[in-house]
Amino acid sequence: MKCQQCEKPATFHITELTGEKPHELHLCEQCAQSYLTNNPSGGTPIQPSLAGMLHHQLKVADTAKELAKLDEQVCPICGISFYEFRNQGRLGCPHDYTCFGSELEPLIVNIHGDSQHAGKHPKHHQQTSQEQTRLIQLHNDMKAAVEKEDYERASQIRDEIRKIEDGQS
Repeated sequence: MKCQQCEKPATFHITELTGEKPHELHLCEQCAQSYLTNNPSGGTPIQPSLAGMLHHQLKVADTAKELAKLDEQVCPICGISFYEFRNQGRLGCPHDYTCFGSELEPLIVNIHGDSQHAGKHPKHHQQTSQEQTRLIQLHNDMKAAVEKEDYERASQIRDEIRKIEDGQS
């Protein structure tokens, strides 16, 4: 989608609920920044608290280079990148909470209200995080072996996975 004021791609989508009907704006970063500092007529700033929050979001958008660098960060255990997590909304393994911890904690606190689990645990939950991590590594190794058509190695890995899983039951 293109910016409504210029031809750049729109990266900010603002919905104003000031009139009878919602008014949607699709703006690029620069146009959104100028819009948020002044109202459309060029007078005083619109709703300072809303403008302040959105201006803060623009500052976050200014760190696009940092986000690109973060998107390249990859979990050494399961191989998921932070970019994949942002697109899918799912992590690849328990180790990702450690690997992407500083980025995930504010998100988790925002969603759950706390960063520590306070609920029940399944009764059958016996698997340690080390075993989980090992299983994830083995599954990834097996997938890679199949892709390389090294079926002998894949079957050895499969057997190793079964040993670990059978020890759990």
